[in-house]
Amino acid sequence: MPIEPFSVHLSDDVLADLAARIRQTRWPDAAPADAWEQGTDLNYLRGLLAYWADGFDWRAREQELNEFHHYRVELDGVPVHFVHEKARSGAGIPLILTHGWPSSFLEYLPLIPLLTDHFDVVIPSLPGYGFSARPARTGVNYRYVAGLWHRLMGELGYQRYGAEGGDWGAGVATLLALDVPDSVIGVYVSTPEMDAYRGPESRPLSASEQAYLTQVADWDVRERGYSSIQSTKPQTVGYGLNDSPAGLAAWVLEKWHSWAERDLDPDFLLTMLTIYWATSSITTSMRDYYDNRWTGVPLGPEDFVSVPTGVGVFTGHRVPEGDPPREWFERLYNVRHWAPMPRGGHFAAVEEPQLLADDITAFFTSLTS
Repeated sequence: MPIEPFSVHLSDDVLADLAARIRQTRWPDAAPADAWEQGTDLNYLRGLLAYWADGFDWRAREQELNEFHHYRVELDGVPVHFVHEKARSGAGIPLILTHGWPSSFLEYLPLIPLLTDHFDVVIPSLPGYGFSARPARTGVNYRYVAGLWHRLMGELGYQRYGAEGGDWGAGVATLLALDVPDSVIGVYVSTPEMDAYRGPESRPLSASEQAYLTQVADWDVRERGYSSIQSTKPQTVGYGLNDSPAGLAAWVLEKWHSWAERDLDPDFLLTMLTIYWATSSITTSMRDYYDNRWTGVPLGPEDFVSVPTGVGVFTGHRVPEGDPPREWFERLYNVRHWAPMPRGGHFAAVEEPQLLADDITAFFTSLTS
């Protein structure tokens, strides 16, 4: 199908069913521990869901979303949703921004007014998230999505472009730079998504890198349970999350609470949850973990991102705790720009949009000036 305008709209029946399910939630007992220690806090969740059912104004949020230019296009037989905002000057640097899990295109919307002085901004929804479908097969990994995004940018008339991402988006941006380097002006990442150490053929680990990997191992013991489930049996947990708004909210918001440096606007979080709910996309989104674990293409010692790379190091990043040293990124990337940030966590685009936008602008304009 050609590129077609798209409007965000949920039916009254979907919204009424959502509210009814929330009101009928069967709540568990509170955990016998400090708030959030064993997962999403009961009092927090009950309060948020009461607001979701009886105070949250989806129609107002829907109207705000439709102030942006949304589109859908079929790529590889799959409808892909994206937002496309051109530079106000009419001559912007093409830039594709990719979110991760458990996020959505919403995370990047705050960057649009901050970037469109210099950029044509493209924000797609990953396959299986929100208004983008996911192929009914395995193998939808970083490399597959990078191929889709390259085709998307070509459909939009961009032969060369920049790529930015965090979480899964950092992996997609990395594979774009590896697979079509002549088309990628530069790459900017805000999370250490890719494993930069690739076995004994790599140079020895520095003391800083060893300390970082110790932190990663400790974090994995305490926090990696969700990933083990989603990379092995996502379908099983998906039944409950797709059927219960409380279950969906508890699963997703525990990560936003743990990984962000500060509490985020409830209306933002509920907008994201409403999109996951209405599109039944939580299970398909979790398949990223399965596909990248079992059908991903592992990087070898010869793989290196020669494309100029910028790295935003957000001090509140907690996935895992601890900041990777620059030499860790330099194992895989041609790091031209290294920017420690005074604040901000895993979801930098919505936590600290001005900091991120300013650094993205500084990096890419340095490459094109």
